[in-house]
Amino acid sequence: MTPAVDFETINDFGVVTLNRPEALNALTLDMVTGFRAKMLEWERAPAVKAVMIKGAGERAFCAGADIRFLHEKALQDAEAACAFFREEYRLNALLHHFTKPYVALIDGIVMGGGVGVSVSADFRVVGDRTLFAMPETGIGMIPDVGGGHFLPRLHDGLGLYYGLTGARAKAADCMAAGLATHYVQSAQAPALERELTNLALGSRPHAAIEALFDDFAGDPGEAHVNQIRPALKRLFDGHDAFDAFYAALQADGHDVAGDMMRILARMSPTALKLTFEQLKRGHGLDFDDVLRMEYRIVRRVIEGHDFHEGVRALIIDKDKAPRWSPTSLDGVNDADIAKYFAPLAIELELP
Repeated sequence: MTPAVDFETINDFGVVTLNRPEALNALTLDMVTGFRAKMLEWERAPAVKAVMIKGAGERAFCAGADIRFLHEKALQDAEAACAFFREEYRLNALLHHFTKPYVALIDGIVMGGGVGVSVSADFRVVGDRTLFAMPETGIGMIPDVGGGHFLPRLHDGLGLYYGLTGARAKAADCMAAGLATHYVQSAQAPALERELTNLALGSRPHAAIEALFDDFAGDPGEAHVNQIRPALKRLFDGHDAFDAFYAALQADGHDVAGDMMRILARMSPTALKLTFEQLKRGHGLDFDDVLRMEYRIVRRVIEGHDFHEGVRALIIDKDKAPRWSPTSLDGVNDADIAKYFAPLAIELELP
């Protein structure tokens, strides 16, 4: 049987290949636990001076977690379903604190958990097929895997924009937003990978990798997000409360505001307010504390209604007509949201 994630060493590099192309390289519990164990091993191995991660196939780097499996598991045993999130977040924390250069070749779909295993990379290289999104509010979930840390640190309200709307970003958008560090044409990816793993990293591995990427880097073209960036900054930046943000959006009158209203109308009202509060609180927390916060939220989300209804409507039945509960933003009050952030009987433990 072909392993779902491959590990090999090539010269100075440890190489991780997410290897479920038929499932868009979606993550499973075995994949994240195996990945974390290998990264701990490579952290201690003097012969491994850097790590690179890529996805098998041409369609996806990693489309996230196996949501259908998590939905089915949570219906049977919410605590068992949380085993995946617990191990995934422990992997996310390890990658964030990894002391050696970490390179993510992000060509293809990168969503949810795929963002989680790449966003902390020192070098995040996008290509022509890159399609980034954090689409969780559309299934009643939050943009987790550290989204509460990296999203509010994007400029001009872009983090809240991507987190609430699930908007998709191509390579140029990822560069403009600061989600990626380099763009390399997809046709150049095999040569880039070959030269990268043949690098003599020496005593300054970061500098050697940076120089190589600078040689390969190209121009991804005009970013759509920059065309609407002034409007996004006006609409999504600087709000202290969701109700104030939404009232300003309703009153704006600009075409972009109208587009945003139509998009948000499809999302779970509870997930929208949760995400706003997640990003607001996350702006003042370090990465590990964000993961602890997100674990509290997710633990409660999978016991609720909207996640399962969102998965049914978008992934299982595909009728795209989720019946959210509550059905409107007015039905979700601050006290309801605060409960998701309360301490758990069993908290997330990070080494």
